[in-house]
Amino acid sequence: MSESLTTHQTAPARPVTAVSRAARILRLLGRSQTPLGVNRIARDLDLIPSTALHILRTLAHEDLVLFDPGSKRYSLGMGILGIARDLLRRGDFIPAVQGHLEAIAAAFDVTAVAVELDGHDHMVVAALARSRLDLSIHVNIGSHFPALISATGRCVAAQNNWDRAELARRFEQLRWQNAPTFEIWLHEVAAARRDGFAIDDGNYIRGVIVLAAPIARPPGAPSRAVVAVGLGAQLADPQRQDLARRLRAVADSLANLP
Repeated sequence: MSESLTTHQTAPARPVTAVSRAARILRLLGRSQTPLGVNRIARDLDLIPSTALHILRTLAHEDLVLFDPGSKRYSLGMGILGIARDLLRRGDFIPAVQGHLEAIAAAFDVTAVAVELDGHDHMVVAALARSRLDLSIHVNIGSHFPALISATGRCVAAQNNWDRAELARRFEQLRWQNAPTFEIWLHEVAAARRDGFAIDDGNYIRGVIVLAAPIARPPGAPSRAVVAVGLGAQLADPQRQDLARRLRAVADSLANLP
């Protein structure tokens, strides 16, 4: 039985502490909606303030973080955009999926998203097309969420050969607004394996429906999925089934892209 998702990277034998700390700081700044001061960063990441300051100054020198002398706070810098732009240009997945997402968003009034698994058991938004409706859901390129949460998580669980004990352990780590029972979740994982798509009807976020279809990938490649997010009240059951079939067709058309 695998103890991690299939793309989880083996930890280096001798991790470079400064690099790990710098990566944690960048992730923290990326998650924060406002700039953060040194003491807050150090406290949140359990670092010595002087250590955090030295790393932040180096990251600022490399334009990866921005320092505001007035507030004495840090935020992500423009250098991150250059790195992200190069990543988005690489490969065929994002250009191939974008048109499908825009068509789905327009046809069903949902936010359509393409996600890919990172090396830390999280799905990351790689592409999106927004709904015309005003959804109170914060989704942007680079947003990430636990790999086993919501409809996408049911698909990921369906693709892995974990036994019941391992699934239970992972399920207990998830945080939902309206959590399903483990037994119901297992049933929905089995349905995702059978049907090729999954539906989260208000479990992850109350009042919000999430549908996902996994994209077939070569062995060892990161998991991917196409996802639709909408208001539960706006989609009657026939529309949900139509949307699920549309996602499944798009996922099949994108199988085995690099």
